[in-house]
Amino acid sequence: MDKKPLVLLALVAIIVIIPLTLYNGLGEDEGFFGGADGAAGEAIEETGYEPWFNSFWEPPSGEIESLLFALQAAIGAIIIGYVLGYYKGQDSERNKEENKKNGKRM
Repeated sequence: MDKKPLVLLALVAIIVIIPLTLYNGLGEDEGFFGGADGAAGEAIEETGYEPWFNSFWEPPSGEIESLLFALQAAIGAIIIGYVLGYYKGQDSERNKEENKKNGKRM
């Protein structure tokens, strides 16, 4: 039996477990896992920046904001998937036509 998959699985387990044990119980309050958005917002506020305009609509809750973000991501994924599928289908059809002309069977 090949031991390579077991070694790789052990390495993945170690890579996952070590950070979880090192930062156990620590969160955003201690400065861990805060993300770039919060740090960027604070840095911009420190410069004294004043926004040019305000939003014309503010979502009523964070859940609605997350829903709209997920909906936007889904629509983008559908568009990208359609375009990639369309070009893949065009390429496949072009290959079938070329094989017919050359007398090859698939």
